[in-house]
Amino acid sequence: MNNISRNKWQVRVAAAIIFVLGFTAGILALNVYRGLAHRGEPRDRFEQLSQRLDLNADQKTKVQQIFSDTREQLRALHRESEPRVNDIRKQADDRLQQVLTPDQWQKFQKLRSEVHDRRGGRGPRGDDDRP
Repeated sequence: MNNISRNKWQVRVAAAIIFVLGFTAGILALNVYRGLAHRGEPRDRFEQLSQRLDLNADQKTKVQQIFSDTREQLRALHRESEPRVNDIRKQADDRLQQVLTPDQWQKFQKLRSEVHDRRGGRGPRGDDDRP
């Protein structure tokens, strides 16, 4: 292969690498932006919802009360069901220990802990372990 042909390929490869790097940087920037945009305070999210739905003052008050009531009912339900959920999880653990070898059980516990940590201390299905 002569120098001109090699140089053409080098330019093409360099252009492709620059394109891929630019594309990757764009995706990363978009993910960072989305992550920051969704981390707002609950009140900020409600304000955004209110603006998007064009709620009037009376509607805002009523919708906030509905959300507040619903949140409290769900928290109460979570507190009531938590002992039963924990019993079911304990039974599953007992059954898994009977099937898995001690090494597999240790690996399973480690994997479960990693998932728990990735979810920011949230339970296996995304439920918050805090009361």
